[in-house]
Amino acid sequence: MLVWKNLFLKWMALLIVATSAISHTDALPLPDREAARAAAILAPPAGDGSIDQEIRKLQASIKKGRNIDAYFLRLGWAFVSKARVSSDPGYYKLAELCAQSATNSDDSDALLLRGHISDALHRFADAEAIARKLIEVPHARWESFALLGDALMEQGKLDEAIGAYQRMIDIRPCMQTYARVAHLRWLKGDLEGALELMRIAVEASTTRDPEPAAWAYTRLGLYQLQAGNSKEAAWSAQRATEFIADYPAALVLQAKLFVNENKTGDALSVLKRGAAASPLPENQWFLADVARAAGDNELATKTEASIQQRGKAEDPRSFALFLATRKQKADDALKSAQQEFETRRDVFTYDALAWASFANGRLEDAATFSKKALREGTRDARLQTHAAIIAAATKSPDAATLLKTATSLRPLLLPSEREQLDALLSKNSSEASASARSTTTTPTHVSSR
Repeated sequence: MLVWKNLFLKWMALLIVATSAISHTDALPLPDREAARAAAILAPPAGDGSIDQEIRKLQASIKKGRNIDAYFLRLGWAFVSKARVSSDPGYYKLAELCAQSATNSDDSDALLLRGHISDALHRFADAEAIARKLIEVPHARWESFALLGDALMEQGKLDEAIGAYQRMIDIRPCMQTYARVAHLRWLKGDLEGALELMRIAVEASTTRDPEPAAWAYTRLGLYQLQAGNSKEAAWSAQRATEFIADYPAALVLQAKLFVNENKTGDALSVLKRGAAASPLPENQWFLADVARAAGDNELATKTEASIQQRGKAEDPRSFALFLATRKQKADDALKSAQQEFETRRDVFTYDALAWASFANGRLEDAATFSKKALREGTRDARLQTHAAIIAAATKSPDAATLLKTATSLRPLLLPSEREQLDALLSKNSSEASASARSTTTTPTHVSSR
């Protein structure tokens, strides 16, 4: 590697901005490639949160030439944390550059970072391959089994993920391992078990690792809301924001609680902050729904236009669900769901395929995919609502049971999804009333002889 100070002078002379460096790194000759990577890695973040401050400290240490490889990897993990909070995939790209910049980019520490980046960028097969390599190392770390479980889970291989997570928690029971197993239990339909383990997870949380703690408290809040404990859910959401101020996922949870209390104005206020910090299609969809309910049609229209413009590239699965729910561009909805299915075959992707197929009038396909979405017993509000609507349309004998389950999960739905569930409930009620009237006979008058 070149002497650090001389290399740094070269970066400054090139005047390569971070985004340009990321886009064109691989096309450059090796010396210029290293310079471009470094220019991107050392561009200071614009924010002033705790993660941004940590990133700047690590960048300063790298510039001074202090144990550069170790600081590259630490900086990579800091970029991962920033990406999780901001939902900006550009930070994952920066983290990837950090892993590539280490002297030995194939050692276990660098591989672990690369594996988590691959998982975050939905390159699940790549993440699985890296994880399988890492678990063959003598005295494999719990993080390697965590990565393997994560990659398997996203591909819908839950039984294999269970084995990986068991090895993980056997090596180290801690906040992050408990949280993963809790989520897996929830996916399997075990809400009580998920609650138990997530409570253990948050009790082990620490301010030294704030982002995973904020995530765990938010997930706990969602489980509590599903269990009907709104006050506990509100407390958990508040605790999440104490680890990271205005943590987007916690703000979204708070907005759901406000919607359930018919406090549309309060919901809109927190959602504006949440969607601004994390402009994922899912968050923007919720914002558009609430803005429309609050009478802010201008904001709703603007937000929906943003989803239409960026949704397919940023999150094809959520984009497919949005279009299908809105009954817009049904062909695009199905294509987006199919795009996601190429790399991600979990129950939620099967649900997206089912819902997009239903929007296209392909009822047989919708029913087939919906059954696969239900295969693990996951009690997710959206998944169960779609299954109930599809079952009703296909005259499935399970329709009544699915509708009952979906109704119990209604507080977790977005407003536009509630409207569709309510429409089915209203239709069933009307049909039941009509059936009752048709079976009621009018007493026949018998004249006396």
